Amino acid sequence: MKTITAAELDQKFDDGDDVSEYFDWANARRVNWENELVELELLKEELSALDAEAARLNTSRQKLVSLWIRERLKQSPPSAAE
Repeated sequence: MKTITAAELDQKFDDGDDVSEYFDWANARRVNWENELVELELLKEELSALDAEAARLNTSRQKLVSLWIRERLKQSPPSAAE
């Protein structure tokens, strides 16, 4: 892995250069990316509709629900606490 100053890295990135050689990808991690298990109660009809939509999109029920929640949260205006 090559080394470079922060200013040089910023400039290369801003210029559109590939800066991936300056990162240690073997030790990379996502910050605040921990999962937490939650329960969700749905009516049987709702669950059937959810499963049908997941099958139509060729994805899992879990991935579809996660996607929908992320999409909805992006649409919401920031709360007063933020």
